[in-house]
Amino acid sequence: MTASTPALFTGVVPPVATPLLPGGEVDTASLRRLVDHLIASGVDGLFALGSTGETAYFTNAQRVQILTTIVDAAAGRVPVIAGAIELTAGRVIECARQLVDAGADAIVTTGPLYTINSRDEVADHFRTIAAALPVPLWAYDVPVRVHSKLPLEMVIELGREGVISGIKDSSGDDVGFRRLIAANQAAGHPLQVFTGHEVVVDAMLLAGADGVVPGLANVEAAGYVRLWQAAQRGDWETARTEQERINRLFEIVFQPHGRSGDAAGVGAFKTAMAELGLIDHAVLAAPVQPLDAATVAKVRTILRDLELVA
Repeated sequence: MTASTPALFTGVVPPVATPLLPGGEVDTASLRRLVDHLIASGVDGLFALGSTGETAYFTNAQRVQILTTIVDAAAGRVPVIAGAIELTAGRVIECARQLVDAGADAIVTTGPLYTINSRDEVADHFRTIAAALPVPLWAYDVPVRVHSKLPLEMVIELGREGVISGIKDSSGDDVGFRRLIAANQAAGHPLQVFTGHEVVVDAMLLAGADGVVPGLANVEAAGYVRLWQAAQRGDWETARTEQERINRLFEIVFQPHGRSGDAAGVGAFKTAMAELGLIDHAVLAAPVQPLDAATVAKVRTILRDLELVA
């Protein structure tokens, strides 16, 4: 990406949750309604088939169905990036080509899963995928799922080569993220650098992040849009105030106890979304079970305290 080339993605790009019917089928009606709500809230793009979208639980055919629904509902109003999360480059390419055919404007993927690779092999993983695709490729740094972090120098190298156009950093490594921003700026800003963490967006934008991919935006997109707009104006007091309000809402993910990370995080999001009428059911992808009634009541109390529901 050159200085004269506008960025395809910037600002608030929610990782779209995937509503499901009680039988586990994709709830396309709720998904379309959710997309309309997110765009009406002012988001700048949509990230389909990420961790919040539960992509790992779906077949390629289901992924295509989900993306097709999102792209059709978006109707060109915002760009759509799609996650092609698979074990190795060949499988990523196979999945990604289907998603590009379904309308994805860009693809995002992680380092290799399951295989044990060297730094140079991981770099070639991204080079191989990028060479096979007609759309931009983004890197997804999520060590909690991949069990290794993308090396800073490698990421910048791939950006300078034009292999990747951006990176979504969900590492939780704030020091590493600041170093990434500084190294990217020193290299001439070849990458769009996004944070995937909901509760530090104001700080990361102040540090120079180009945008945010917050799962909680499925529940409160407008708050993130206000935060982004305040940061763009340099109104950091307003940005901090909005972040603190968002952080009170984020407490919903801490209400489930003794549950998996997917059940607690996505489960809390979907429960809140159902309470707000954004989706019809809080069903999670099998075998993940929905939250129990007592936890749902706690989530509802938080929503009520923030005056999001009556």
